[in-house]
Amino acid sequence: MRPPRKVTGAMAGEKRVETTAPKPRRTRWVLFAIAGVLLVSAGVFLLCVGRWLVVEDPLEKAQAIVVLSGRMPVRALEAAKLYRNGYAPKIWLTHSTEPGATLGAMGISYLGEDGYNVQVLTHEGVPVGAIRVLEPPIVNTADELEAVSAALTQEKEKTVIIVTSKVHTRRVRILWHRIAKGRGQAVVRAASDDPFVPGRWWRTTGDALDVVREFLGILNAAAGMPLRPAN
Repeated sequence: MRPPRKVTGAMAGEKRVETTAPKPRRTRWVLFAIAGVLLVSAGVFLLCVGRWLVVEDPLEKAQAIVVLSGRMPVRALEAAKLYRNGYAPKIWLTHSTEPGATLGAMGISYLGEDGYNVQVLTHEGVPVGAIRVLEPPIVNTADELEAVSAALTQEKEKTVIIVTSKVHTRRVRILWHRIAKGRGQAVVRAASDDPFVPGRWWRTTGDALDVVREFLGILNAAAGMPLRPAN
């Protein structure tokens, strides 16, 4: 009988290559699976983030209705509706110095957003005596909520209804719990005539920008607000 043939180093190497060949294919399948999970997660996020950003508290009687700055006149109109329905005897407005200060330096008169909101409210039947403009001047939402919580310390009742836009409601609630620190209760409400569509926010550039801004703002609040508005 012929003795068994020895396996040379080259042949052994070929066998090793054959046994390790399936590994790159397995790696590709793992990468495809991870990519699929990421794509599905991104799709779920896109579908759900708009709805997640919109949150409202049950209505109840309050000391005042607060109109946050921005999106005239829908927020003021909602506040007037709540006032007429007897939810609070007062309406508070916040006061922004911009762009009035910059325009004033140019000799251009500007009534200010709070001034226009006063006109909207009185047009809707709210008496001037029921409207109060809070101080100090504000720059962003955090400043507004600081002013509101400070005003609440001077009141017997410690509940306010805060009216804002739909997409802004969750960030307002998060910031209130961080800023107010038990000094009062906020009932966060969205303006009912706000055109934001939570389930289709990606269809318009305005809604898409709002969602991105709110999501980044919530991340900033969760991180302790390291990012501050520019001076």
